[in-house]
Amino acid sequence: MPWLEPLAALLGVVSVALMVRQRPLAWPLGLVMVLLYAIVFAQARLYSDMLLQLVYAVLQLYGWRQWRRGDAPALAVSRLPWPRLGRDLAAGLLLTLALGLAMSRYTHAQQPWLDAALTGFSLVAQFWMAHKRLACWPLWLLLDAVYVGLFVALQMPLTALLYLVFMGLALQGWRSWRASLNAPGAAP
Repeated sequence: MPWLEPLAALLGVVSVALMVRQRPLAWPLGLVMVLLYAIVFAQARLYSDMLLQLVYAVLQLYGWRQWRRGDAPALAVSRLPWPRLGRDLAAGLLLTLALGLAMSRYTHAQQPWLDAALTGFSLVAQFWMAHKRLACWPLWLLLDAVYVGLFVALQMPLTALLYLVFMGLALQGWRSWRASLNAPGAAP
């Protein structure tokens, strides 16, 4: 299905652009994108990333619910306390080790350890995004840069280009969310 990757990439750009603008529509569009990318990554034998897309599908629904909490005030951008930041990054590392070991031993995955690390820490970034934690954006920036290199090496130029665009959107999101954090009446 040659149309699958371009459609997924387009939905990805639109979804992240809406996320930068804090628009809840980003979540259902992101849901369609991650389901399409699960197929793309399965075909590329990036099994950790394929599994990541399936977990993202659940997180897309969770994030959408978090951002649209009925009568509750809109979720505000906030900083992540240092102890929680350390705990979440440690969880990403543990997931990396478990997934990397499983993928390197039991599959013929390409780049099992790198794929596992990107998966583990992408889950952390996505969880932070669902809670509108400012720290999601610098983490996404770092992960997206590594993803660009991975997709270039795997000869997936369209997806590499997508993650290059994601890097620009991550910079924009970081600036935009930081400005809303510093706005009068914003959460600490």
